[in-house]
Amino acid sequence: MIIPVLNITNVQLTQLDHETWCVTAQVSDLSSPVEMSNLWNDSYWLSAYLSSHMVFTEFRHFKWHYHAVQKPISKRSIAHRQRQQQRQGVRQLLQALLNKLEISDTLDESSFPYRLSKSKYYVCFSHTAAHNKDEFNKKSHQNIPAISYSKIAAVISRRRPAGIDIEHNDVAWHIVKRFYSDSEITILQTLPKNQRDYIAKLLWQIKESFIKIHQYTLAQGLGIDYSDVIPALTDDMNKDFITISHTNDQSNHQIAVLQADQTVVVF
Repeated sequence: MIIPVLNITNVQLTQLDHETWCVTAQVSDLSSPVEMSNLWNDSYWLSAYLSSHMVFTEFRHFKWHYHAVQKPISKRSIAHRQRQQQRQGVRQLLQALLNKLEISDTLDESSFPYRLSKSKYYVCFSHTAAHNKDEFNKKSHQNIPAISYSKIAAVISRRRPAGIDIEHNDVAWHIVKRFYSDSEITILQTLPKNQRDYIAKLLWQIKESFIKIHQYTLAQGLGIDYSDVIPALTDDMNKDFITISHTNDQSNHQIAVLQADQTVVVF
């Protein structure tokens, strides 16, 4: 299997405090490499053109041309390819961050939360799909592999686990009503729809980040009440960068919202 060449662009590095850094980027698959072992299977056809004055049996004089016949790409294959792309991409992004900070270390993935092997810094990843649907449809019609895009993010923290979540899609209101706390839903219902959807998505990202920190189950983490941060999120929703303190019986954390990158970090 050939590992695809990834193109990481729009890299944004943010230092959240003297012990915490996060980085976001866009990753795309630049190639759809073909393994030579598959060259002779039914996915390809061979055409030969005989030069003039050559005898048919003199195969050394054939000019061979290989034409890839693109098979239809299933949604399952696309999803699998994108998961591989995201997994590879966040690790390349982490390495870029370590290089920038002049940290010589490797990732230990033997348990959660992830840590760096030597320094023991805490590491967390996030990614979200960002297909260009128009480009995908156009290229699919032409039997050309579509280039898929993902947004990826990583955070490292010296002193304790940090959580990060990057997300482009809104959270459906029926999902909010199913999982969010009564206090959160009550406040959200008082907001105009566009503001409600914006805050609901940020709450989802905050919940996801805390899930990664405390290793909650999904249902448990989504049900925790973070209604205390809604007023600050609402008041500052037009700012590019928001920081909020969140303190309860279980934790004392800072929440950072990077608007341009659609990323939330809890640290």
